[in-house]
Amino acid sequence: MKAQRNLLLLQVTMPLGPKPLLNNFLMSLLEDCDVFFRNYFKKALRSTAAWTYGLDGALLKATRITGIKDFSINEFGLIPLRIATWGPFVLLNIDNDVSPQHEADSKIVGKEWLGSSSDILSNGGIDTSLSYVCRREYTIECNWKVFCDNYLDGGYHVPYAHKGLASGLKLESYSTTMFERVSIQSCEGGPGESEDDFDRLGTKALYAFIYPNFMINRYGPWMDTNLVLPLGPRTCKVVFDFFLEASLKDDKAFIERSLEDSERVQMEDIILCEGVQRGLESPAYSSGRYAPTVEMAMHHFHCLLHENLTK
Repeated sequence: MKAQRNLLLLQVTMPLGPKPLLNNFLMSLLEDCDVFFRNYFKKALRSTAAWTYGLDGALLKATRITGIKDFSINEFGLIPLRIATWGPFVLLNIDNDVSPQHEADSKIVGKEWLGSSSDILSNGGIDTSLSYVCRREYTIECNWKVFCDNYLDGGYHVPYAHKGLASGLKLESYSTTMFERVSIQSCEGGPGESEDDFDRLGTKALYAFIYPNFMINRYGPWMDTNLVLPLGPRTCKVVFDFFLEASLKDDKAFIERSLEDSERVQMEDIILCEGVQRGLESPAYSSGRYAPTVEMAMHHFHCLLHENLTK
């Protein structure tokens, strides 16, 4: 039953490469999903042709199969898949070489998915104690990699494009660390512009990029995740899911103000990304250089991408 619950909470992302141990199929595990599942699982699962399956995946009823020779209902159940959790995330393994009955240890799962960065992220407040708040989606007129590049520039654009955000960060403390398929950018919080007690960013912000297209941002009482989905060579969709520490989940004023600030930052980034896309398509475009003190994570992303594309 647990596996079935988790399976319905998965969101498909791009695969990490040839036969990864844990593919990057994930979305945030919602804390308040129990009511949905209690209602959903009152009925068995049905296909478009009204074949009926039990909650264990076994085929219970097949329609209009009269005349099929040697048909065994036991041979046409749903294919089992391996499910595992890490923190608030659910992961699905579609590798046929891994037994779906194997119960994965969370530490092993963390190492498989995040490599040597898993301990840093688990100790950075990315856990199951957070409450789900909402989802926002943005369709952006740029290639998905342009959005990733903007995210991975080590704060290069922040003081120029995000005045409000920059005021809440000590940009001189900005640091970037690379791991196997993950890069982590972090920055200490600053005094900010607010004259009241409003503090969305807290004392430290952590921005983790998990190759190829998933991001986890932990700052103050907030965590948000970004899933970048290509819609074509010049368009992508970015899915934001917001989580909040439980002590503030009922503070509607704080939530509304925080989301307004986040929306402002996203709009500023969209302007940048769409401008970069237009520049890439101009006849004058030529490849540039990396800023060596800040764009390490971007270079890391490009190296991983090149490795995948040239295999």
